[in-house]
Amino acid sequence: QVQLVESGGGSVQPGGSLRLSCACSGACANTYAMAWFRQRPGTEREGVATIDNDEAYMIARSVKGRFTISKDDAQNILYLQMKNLRPEDSGIYYCAADSSARRPFTYMDRPVPASQLNIFHWGQGTQVTVAS
Repeated sequence: QVQLVESGGGSVQPGGSLRLSCACSGACANTYAMAWFRQRPGTEREGVATIDNDEAYMIARSVKGRFTISKDDAQNILYLQMKNLRPEDSGIYYCAADSSARRPFTYMDRPVPASQLNIFHWGQGTQVTVAS
């Protein structure tokens, strides 16, 4: 069983920065990729950034150049550094872990159908609000 706990969300003004963290516990060694997804109001959950155990990563086009993903393998922590935040970045950000190394890459900039949500391990989510 994999447990994921996100932290670091909050409210910022446009142009501000936040760093999200996701602590993995339990069977983290059985996961081959981790990712950040977000769910904006009225939309499905979509991929934002992902990284696999070989450090290969992908950033969604919608946030490229502003968001970076990294991880601390020794502490089993995944990070999402977000800069130059925009109001449209507001939403709930979820950490996900996958036993497939490639699958999260296919969901960058794409919504995850509700029927597919259970293929990932999810954290509880952390709210990000970008507003003046």
